[in-house]
Amino acid sequence: MIYIVEDDLDIRELESYALRSSGFEVTACASGAELFETIVWDPAPQLILLDIMLPGEDGLALLARLRENPATSEAPIMMVTAKSSEIDKVRGLDQGADDYLTKPFGVMELVSRVKALLRRSAPRDPAHEKLVCGGIVMDCDKRSVTCDGQEIELTFKEYELLYALMSGKGTVQSREKLINTVWGYDFAGETRTVDMHVKTLRQKLGENGRNIITVRNVGYRMD
Repeated sequence: MIYIVEDDLDIRELESYALRSSGFEVTACASGAELFETIVWDPAPQLILLDIMLPGEDGLALLARLRENPATSEAPIMMVTAKSSEIDKVRGLDQGADDYLTKPFGVMELVSRVKALLRRSAPRDPAHEKLVCGGIVMDCDKRSVTCDGQEIELTFKEYELLYALMSGKGTVQSREKLINTVWGYDFAGETRTVDMHVKTLRQKLGENGRNIITVRNVGYRMD
């Protein structure tokens, strides 16, 4: 089930029609309050589309609530909004959004981005069950990370970034490549966003955070 939170009736109906025509089940809401009245937590939503400028609680506040809820902490969330400045995109992505689509948008682009987001969030191949780097162990099947035997809590994007670095261990990855791998597209604030996520990752990994090496003027490498 895909949930849409959009207060503009015309846009809400356009998004609903486009996704239903592509074979998705859709529940459309006009506000955050309506979302929390109608959402089904088990099974968790496939994906949530969030406007930012909403009556009552705005989209960024809703995003924070959804990321704090264990049932939706890893659900793909796309911001769909008229707020198109770089700082708005950075805020949304840094706070846990997985994609950011600005209005006006094309129906084909919306459906394409939704499909891409669902592909990226699909379960990984069990053949790549575990990744190990020093004291860091990533169990992809359980989607868990331990450092020196202690499990650590990562956000959806922190996990995806760590996976990208560990699966390419020893290889220098540019910020542009990481933003495409983890976020799925280019945007103007990629340097700040990747750097901020690397900083929080290093903090959570403790001593093992030193395994993430900064390659000056290029990007990062996992040793």
